[in-house]
Amino acid sequence: MSKNRKKVLCPMERQGRTHWMRVGSAFINSDGSTNVYLDAFPANGKLQIRDLDERDQKKPDSASNSPRDPLPF
Repeated sequence: MSKNRKKVLCPMERQGRTHWMRVGSAFINSDGSTNVYLDAFPANGKLQIRDLDERDQKKPDSASNSPRDPLPF
């Protein structure tokens, strides 16, 4: 599993519990900087970047091939 790939999660409170929704991917560059690619923007403004785990390897991920071009804003 690549140490350069990460998952981007957003904490969401529901029924008194925190649920984590994956909202994108992140990639660590050779100079130590990080590129973050979001598929959704969290309304609460909170993001967490975590290492991929074994469960992520089993799930198909549209962002798993390579970083995408940023969306034009």
